[in-house]
Amino acid sequence: MYLLFDIGGTKMRLAVSKDGETFGEPKVVPTPKDFKEGMKVFKELANELSGGEKIEIASGGMKGPFSKDKTMLANLQNLPDWSHKPIKQGLEEAIDAPVFFENDTAVVGFGEMFSGAGKDAEIGVYITVSTGVGGVRFINNKIDKNRFGFEPGHQIIDIENNKSLEDFVSGAALEERMGKKPYEVTDSKVWDGLARTLAYGLYNTILHWSPDVVVLGGPMIVGDPAISVETVKKYLNDINSVFLELPEIKKAELGDFGGLHGALAFLNQKKELK
Repeated sequence: MYLLFDIGGTKMRLAVSKDGETFGEPKVVPTPKDFKEGMKVFKELANELSGGEKIEIASGGMKGPFSKDKTMLANLQNLPDWSHKPIKQGLEEAIDAPVFFENDTAVVGFGEMFSGAGKDAEIGVYITVSTGVGGVRFINNKIDKNRFGFEPGHQIIDIENNKSLEDFVSGAALEERMGKKPYEVTDSKVWDGLARTLAYGLYNTILHWSPDVVVLGGPMIVGDPAISVETVKKYLNDINSVFLELPEIKKAELGDFGGLHGALAFLNQKKELK
């Protein structure tokens, strides 16, 4: 039996796979702000889902960035108590099994590249716009080599105030600016402005990573109201002054459980390497 997980800044999703090809009904709970409580909840959910059966391997994604050896969490803005904590050790002790993980955005991207909007792309980029903004580059369905993970959401787009793309278009940034939850913001001009700002960040990413396709996901993209992918594409075409053509820009297809689909694909890659 295999355990799949997706630990985000606001929600924690877990499921089990008995055959390594499909997974059962997931459990979804709020991500505890306290690290020790988070490990406790993780253990309880794993035990509940497995029915006490031995878990062989766990794989999944979680909010990064990580240390260079990917055993500890670095500076998490949305989960500060999880920062500088031995996450790999904590998870492995919780289930008494090897645990493999990547940045949560990367793992959702795995799902989209294997069975979602980015399927069959040789060079693919997945960008999520959620509580924060993250992204990852794939080459032939494998995460491109890196040392510290990818963080395109932290690219600086306002040099005067040292503000990142995430500071402008994330759900947390919009809530802070508007004083209400993103789903409560109904002014179309606000969403149009978010699409325009996101387009500038994506243009930088396209210039750096030169992909075949960019898949956009996360609640700020697939929610209601949301940043329109078509509007982003329009602004990207207005901005473009370098390439004869831009990569495809697509909306993510796998919904709330894209991270678990990606965890399954990631698990199978790890099994092949063993």
